[in-house]
Amino acid sequence: LAGLSLALQLRQRMQDLNILVLERQQHPVPLAAHKVGESCVEIGAHYFDTVLGLKPHLVQQQIKKFGFRFFFSDGRRDIDQVLELGASRHLATPSYQLDRGIFENYLGEETRRNGIRFLDGAVIRGFTLNSGAVDHQISYCHEQAEITIEAPWLIDASGRAGLIKRRLGLAQDNGHEATAVWFRLKHRIDIDHWSTDPAWLNRCTPPERWRSTNHLVGPGYWVWLIPLASGSHSVGIVADAHMHPTETLNSFDKSMVWLQRHQPRLAQAIETMQEAQQDCLQDFAWLRRYSYGCERVFSADRWALTGDAGVFLDPFYSPGSDFIAIGNTYITELISHERKGGAIQARAAIYDRFYHSFYDSMLSIYRGQYPIFGSPSVLPVKVIWDYTYYWGVLCQIFFQRKLTDVAALSGLRESLTSTQQLNYAVQRLLREWSALSGSENPSMMLDQAQLDWFAELNRGLIDTLDREGFKQRMHATTLQLHALATEILEVACAQHPVLDGAEVRGLLGGECFGQRTRMLFETHTMH
Repeated sequence: LAGLSLALQLRQRMQDLNILVLERQQHPVPLAAHKVGESCVEIGAHYFDTVLGLKPHLVQQQIKKFGFRFFFSDGRRDIDQVLELGASRHLATPSYQLDRGIFENYLGEETRRNGIRFLDGAVIRGFTLNSGAVDHQISYCHEQAEITIEAPWLIDASGRAGLIKRRLGLAQDNGHEATAVWFRLKHRIDIDHWSTDPAWLNRCTPPERWRSTNHLVGPGYWVWLIPLASGSHSVGIVADAHMHPTETLNSFDKSMVWLQRHQPRLAQAIETMQEAQQDCLQDFAWLRRYSYGCERVFSADRWALTGDAGVFLDPFYSPGSDFIAIGNTYITELISHERKGGAIQARAAIYDRFYHSFYDSMLSIYRGQYPIFGSPSVLPVKVIWDYTYYWGVLCQIFFQRKLTDVAALSGLRESLTSTQQLNYAVQRLLREWSALSGSENPSMMLDQAQLDWFAELNRGLIDTLDREGFKQRMHATTLQLHALATEILEVACAQHPVLDGAEVRGLLGGECFGQRTRMLFETHTMH
């Protein structure tokens, strides 16, 4: 996904560029049970449909996503009697569920249609990284021929193999210890069929919750349900390794035992499917400590890492495609600038710093936060905060094509740093609040679409802004985040006076405190 989309972006930018893609797997790849990373969110979706111009394929051959949806259903069979968090209608900016097999086969065909040499079934034998004006050397085997080539740029999109990262010792432990297991089933899991209650069914327009990335959540874990265009369904369990040890999940049978305890309604649906068709299970895989960092991803020596070959955060909120989009955009700009004769040493360092700043901001959303998934009172607040930070900061920078605008981002440095620090502080407050919160789980829906300001924040992503408009938008985002942090602090401290929230209060500077903003759901402001 990272390498093929980068090849298309490079061709789009530089028609005369000689591009060779070496892919280990034979194409076409299998549908459904190919790779995870099937859900994409706004940045990744915008990159694929608008930046790369692939919208016809996404609309016609993939599934339009009905946003994220959460059910606090730990140990429960009655999905219609627990708290539901999600939108009752589609918000303005689209996102998609991707069958990775269908999509990567299409991308492979697109590269060849665009005059890119795409060699599938190619095995890397070795490579030499050089510096200065000396080209890199790459040796590979294709169709039983041993071939060595030279290239001025070498981009590693080899996924978790991380060939360059491993060679240079760039891997970093980021302190986020979590486990993921996943499998695909041949038939769709239609969560809308888990209830016959008309009121519950008609909460959403259209009544198609199955299109969402559905999250079944509990203390220290979440379970994903993602529909695929091939008709299959992707199921994953992602958990804090300390609260749910890998050894309790790392086989399909163990996962089913775990689901019977924690998500019995899903276990029942899978068992019913297996009884109807014995071979409905398409695959099973797992990863321990899937999250990792990388010391550097862009080099002035004309190499770069993209996708999982560099960093990987977490599948929650589906940021994988986002960081492919961000990394590929920086790589495209570096190659274009260097080919025009420009110096890239400073530029590569700046882009690397920006990229890692985005990575660090997002990492704080995950690290140490998995216990919050068991809190029906705090997780909805966290989701609203996280979305606001994502849509208001990172999405604005990407959608308005400011990623590589060093002057624009440098001008916002103080504001971006302050919001980053506020995000860190709010994440810590949410964690402390969650540790004190109870398990009240009302039968109701918290409808994100009813938060007018929230829906408008999503809609505003598709605005086209000039430089001054972008500056004003980012200023408005800062004020919005301050107002939201103020209300979160007030609600948390009102529920638990033992919380002082001194860090958040200090960063707000007191200018918003005491002003009720009513940005959160009414149920939380009333508790």
